[in-house]
Amino acid sequence: MVSVIFSSLAQSSLSAFSNPTYAFLLKPNRNFSQRFSYPPLPCSPFRRRHSSICFDSSKEDSGANFPGKEVLRRWDVPWEWQTVSLTSFACGLSFVLTGLVEAAAVPYLGLQIGELSLDEKAEILFVDQGITTAVVLGVIYGITNTFQPLPDDFLRYDLREPFSLQKGWLLWAGIGLFGAIIAIALTGAAMSLFSGETPERETDALVRLLPLIGSSSISTACLVGITGVLAPLLEETVFRGFFMVSLTKWVPTPVSVLISAAVFALAHLTPSEFPQLFVLGTALGFSYAQTRNLLTPITIHATWNSGVILLLTFLQLQGYDIKELLQASS
Repeated sequence: MVSVIFSSLAQSSLSAFSNPTYAFLLKPNRNFSQRFSYPPLPCSPFRRRHSSICFDSSKEDSGANFPGKEVLRRWDVPWEWQTVSLTSFACGLSFVLTGLVEAAAVPYLGLQIGELSLDEKAEILFVDQGITTAVVLGVIYGITNTFQPLPDDFLRYDLREPFSLQKGWLLWAGIGLFGAIIAIALTGAAMSLFSGETPERETDALVRLLPLIGSSSISTACLVGITGVLAPLLEETVFRGFFMVSLTKWVPTPVSVLISAAVFALAHLTPSEFPQLFVLGTALGFSYAQTRNLLTPITIHATWNSGVILLLTFLQLQGYDIKELLQASS
């Protein structure tokens, strides 16, 4: 049971390798054929009235007088469904095209993929994720900025009062992370109990990633940078900060949380991990709805992903066969 839970937690955080750049870059080695799929542009130093993406300096809304009430409140969305559809399509297209352009550009940079070391491949993956992050977030920032001035709770990153009972981003990140761990562990155990089929770990993104894990401090740092910084920043801005918030124009906030969680899980292109990813997305959505501060789901997501990488690295360095452990949990 412990191995089932461990595998379930690990798989749900590392199942997003699907960008064309990764497939091309790591083609000579079948162990590296995917990438992390999916975070905001550097924050503006100006006050909120000048930018919708910045560290908020306005006073918090005092409308909520008890914890949990914010979850039910909708955002005041200034755009219509056409903008939501266009922005979502543009983000997806930008993600794919960025990967294709980078893959096509690699040979012109004089890089011989087959001759690159693991560290060099990890570094290129980090740079690629950074470029993708900037491009996709540039799309969101560019489109939403046309609706200025935006309400204060849009694309908000507020470092103040991390332990506030009502909107403390760090407090609710801890609560959300604890709830997500318990829920995903139970989901994985239930799937293992009721499923009659054994998943194919050989085609799993986590198994493909294993050669990089623990190979060197550089590779580990790049993986933590990708999974613990860039990916959470991008995914939470796209799925929670824009998509989930936009849905509240037409449906109640809890429903928008569930819909965005489902889209979040589907976007990772790993059907076998959909239940765990859906549960994780739900925890991320409700934590964001409570605080209306993107630092909350970003912190949960970053802690989750980087924690898995560091745990696997530790076990690898201790001599454990991680691949065998994961396969044994099937």
